[in-house]
Amino acid sequence: MTSSSIGMGEQDRAERDKFENELKRILKASDDAGIILRVIGSLAFQMHCPKFGYLQAAMGRAYTDIDFAAYQRQTREIQAMMAGLGYRENREVFIVSEGARAIFERREVGLHIDVFYEKLDFSHVIHWKERLEVDHPSIPLAEMLLEKMQIVQINEKDIIDTIMLLLEHPLGEQDQETINIKRVAELCSTDWGLWRTTSMNLEKVRRLAQGYEQLTGAQKEMIDSQVKSALQRMDQEPKSLAWRIRARVGDRVKWYKEVDEVE
Repeated sequence: MTSSSIGMGEQDRAERDKFENELKRILKASDDAGIILRVIGSLAFQMHCPKFGYLQAAMGRAYTDIDFAAYQRQTREIQAMMAGLGYRENREVFIVSEGARAIFERREVGLHIDVFYEKLDFSHVIHWKERLEVDHPSIPLAEMLLEKMQIVQINEKDIIDTIMLLLEHPLGEQDQETINIKRVAELCSTDWGLWRTTSMNLEKVRRLAQGYEQLTGAQKEMIDSQVKSALQRMDQEPKSLAWRIRARVGDRVKWYKEVDEVE
């Protein structure tokens, strides 16, 4: 785990309300316009973890921006909507990413919006195809787990969000308030690199959770059990030929992409 402090620090209620209220405003506008816009990042975990969401503030996990997943076919509608909400787009990011990412800002109030089209593409690639309709207002819980677990240089903010998710939701073979570990296992069974990073980070979550004084003994046991169950299910999934061939090489060859820090 890196020592980066991005996304960590004390944040008063007024500042947190600023992000949460703006998120609601954008989601209402997208729903009214028929735009499929799903929350990712810290606010997705906050919205999807009503029972354990308090842990973000308790553990010093701060909001720094608002992140969304979307489909490229609605790019123009999203651009028009965000302009109508008072945002200016950083066109350079959109052009350099070949339309895969957009940044919108309201600098006068300190708001920064990231939109990731079709996929999250950092240490590994997590595709949105046909998955954004599965849940609302966030991406599905399986993708929320992978959003954090695909980060090779994982930070404390990612550990905290994952702890919340594992405490709040059971593992299962479907979506709908359940972490679809079947989907996670299937994606990892065809990509050794994703499997390696996800397994490595789940173990980090299990180990580091034991050191948080904000967690009760029962909560630490729950995290331990959830991680062990997830790893067992991933190991049980039949692996593709490409996975088995890549596994022979192992860590001798880099299995992930180097990326800059992202909230």
